[in-house]
Amino acid sequence: MEDLNKEEEVVLVDEENNILGYMGKLEAHKKALLHRAISVIIFNSMGEQLVQQRALNKYHWAGIWSNTCCSHPRKGETFKEAAERRLFEELGIKTPLKEEFNFIYKAHDEQSGLTEWEYDTVFTGVFDDSFEFNNQEVSAVRWMKAEELQLEIEKTPEQYSFWFKIILEELKKKQIV
Repeated sequence: MEDLNKEEEVVLVDEENNILGYMGKLEAHKKALLHRAISVIIFNSMGEQLVQQRALNKYHWAGIWSNTCCSHPRKGETFKEAAERRLFEELGIKTPLKEEFNFIYKAHDEQSGLTEWEYDTVFTGVFDDSFEFNNQEVSAVRWMKAEELQLEIEKTPEQYSFWFKIILEELKKKQIV
């Protein structure tokens, strides 16, 4: 289980991304309050995406397959700074990131009883080197072709995060994948 005594605060916002205040991450998820988030999708030079299975000790969405990494910006941290920080913390990867788009979503995790309501900014990057993931954050990783990923999501949608499915649809519309 994550150490909730060391809980970070999230940045609470309205639907136009205006800052409303700050709150502990767990409390914001319990109260289902809109807050900032980041999502990163890393591709390799063959066009495959790096997907991760969230660690089984996560207090919400544990064991779910999702995008390369995701998290929340800290107070005073830009979306890009947060994306770069978490990509390195979770996967040991440093690579240039490009901001692609943002969107708002709301999803309830039945297992934990917590709700994600996030103003999510999505970044992409390319990486071909080896890396070692942080097993406190990530259970497994794999590189997947877009078609293979789509087929797997169609077969077992419950094994993939709600936000990742939205991101993939948006990436398709924007012809990024």
